[in-house]
Amino acid sequence: MKKKLFYYLFAVLCTVSLFASCGDDDEPNNGDGQTEITDISGKYKGSLVVSINGSAADPIFQVISIAKSGEETSQVILSLKDFSFAGQLVGDIEVPCAVEEKDGIQSFKGQKDLNFTTEFGQVLGTLPTSVNGTVKNGKINMQIGVAVAALGQTVDVAFEGDKMTGNEKNEAKILSFSFDKGNAANLIVVKNAILDENNVITFVVSEDATDEQLKSLVPTIETSEGATLTKPAVIDFSEDMIYTVISEDGTVINTYTVKAPTKVKEPLMKYDFDNWEAVSGTSGFPNTKPYSWDCPSPLDELANANEGIAALRTSLGGNYKGEYATVKEESGYGGNGHAVKLVTLDTRGVGSLVKAPAITPGSLFTGKFVFSLAGASDPLSLTKFGLPYYKKPLKLKGVYKYTPGSPFIDGSDKDNVKETEETDAPSINAVLYEAEDEEGKEVTLTGNDINDSKYRVAYAALDGTANADWASFEENFVYVEGQSYDVTKKYKLAVVCSSSKEGDHFRGAKNSTLIIDNLEIIGE
Repeated sequence: MKKKLFYYLFAVLCTVSLFASCGDDDEPNNGDGQTEITDISGKYKGSLVVSINGSAADPIFQVISIAKSGEETSQVILSLKDFSFAGQLVGDIEVPCAVEEKDGIQSFKGQKDLNFTTEFGQVLGTLPTSVNGTVKNGKINMQIGVAVAALGQTVDVAFEGDKMTGNEKNEAKILSFSFDKGNAANLIVVKNAILDENNVITFVVSEDATDEQLKSLVPTIETSEGATLTKPAVIDFSEDMIYTVISEDGTVINTYTVKAPTKVKEPLMKYDFDNWEAVSGTSGFPNTKPYSWDCPSPLDELANANEGIAALRTSLGGNYKGEYATVKEESGYGGNGHAVKLVTLDTRGVGSLVKAPAITPGSLFTGKFVFSLAGASDPLSLTKFGLPYYKKPLKLKGVYKYTPGSPFIDGSDKDNVKETEETDAPSINAVLYEAEDEEGKEVTLTGNDINDSKYRVAYAALDGTANADWASFEENFVYVEGQSYDVTKKYKLAVVCSSSKEGDHFRGAKNSTLIIDNLEIIGE
């Protein structure tokens, strides 16, 4: 603690003003017969090193000020007024120095026993202090020596710097802090750094990131023009890091805290549907647990409403005998792997305790399908759309085939279900929405509000039609009026596909079939 105190004391001691203090009777001594000593007044910035008993601390940035108080330049005083440490006043520090000049080099030296009258300053006792230094062509080299008898220590301070022009800027900010994904070491970063108004920097990395990888991260940092950035001695982003920025003129110092990153699982948002897994029902009433069906992987990202079909297959659901609405298509795009096939089912009149809507479209979406008997009366509420998303989405792309079915069933009024001559259409869209409300509570959109929620920020939608052969699509994200992407906010991204575009209103055609492959979100 005592060593740290003196490191700090003498680092601050060197942020001083040198005041000319030459009286009428003083005779300048320039050492070579000169009558005029070059004026060395001004500010000098450079590197300061404090050593205690020969043990040196790391160099720190420092500014030294030299100011004249009169016309003569042969006498100066090294002065620091009202020096405080740890919130306690130590007192004024003053050491008189004489200035000489020889061969274009200005030298100054002086000594004084320092004593302080403040309560805290008296603890330090008498401190014999010597100062000597030189200035040549605007470059300063200075040493301060202090004998601390009470502690049996010798403190040496070395400073080297350059004279400032007077036009240096006084801004000390980190303007940007980011991790360039072009550097392989930064690929673990999921969401780039955010700098808030409190000088706190946060970022997000993959849940699999190791401490060694965090130590290898390479940030790109932009600071105010001319400012000096001081980095931690050891870069290790597995813990909080402190960065310091000092303005070009040395008058402003700001510190920034880079918090240890949050670790998350980043969703793939790129699906080829080649891998499928068997899934069993989860509901106990009605009991869907004996039923199983295949779903595309990964199961923690992709969902569908097949458990609703399984519920219809139970005795409470009316022992439905039809197929599932979301199934595997054996031949994928280009004949490679698999694809996903969504089929609109005619479920008019199906159900007992569990009632089915007039149609049940095949669906695929990012999120979860959470079946419950209580929610069966509001089937759209069972679809929990969206996954946390840490990028700015740019495009929705993929390939599809579509065959509209027949007849077209309008079940929007469950008491007046009717057939019409309309032609069905597919729905492939993506919605970026805010993941938290005004009170910071989690927001999850469902089939009831995915199309009109106030939390919607941007969307991309395919205007699809009948296509017997594979058709590719690439749709740009469009921002909702009045909305924009805010890097400080949390978002979810829902990719929602349906074999009937108006399936959320229970309108669509029997056997309408949508086949999708290579579904992907492009983000930055």
